[in-house]
Amino acid sequence: MNKRIAMSCALALAASSAHAADESDASRIRHLDESFRCVVCQNQSLADSAAPLAAELRARIREQVAAGAADDEIRSYMTSRYGDFVLYRPPMKPLTWALWFGPLIALALGAIAMTRAIRRARRTA
Repeated sequence: MNKRIAMSCALALAASSAHAADESDASRIRHLDESFRCVVCQNQSLADSAAPLAAELRARIREQVAAGAADDEIRSYMTSRYGDFVLYRPPMKPLTWALWFGPLIALALGAIAMTRAIRRARRTA
């Protein structure tokens, strides 16, 4: 009888630890899915995208997590395949300056062009 109780306790403990591991893997996978940009949609994360490529990449991330790959290894795989653009927070380096500063430069150039146009219109009026 004591063997049965001990065996039941061991099985329950193993099941609960497996469930906890599944939950931690699921949250880790969700975090990774949200940290990558969909290369098709470009304005959505892999987690939010319905594109077929995004589904394939989510499956690849799940496979890598199940195989025991670290987050850095998964990020390295994704960036080696799709470049730094796939990261929502690309590293600051010369190749990604356009990603970081491009919108600000475009906004500044637009403001300069609008200011010049307004001044020109005032002079002629």
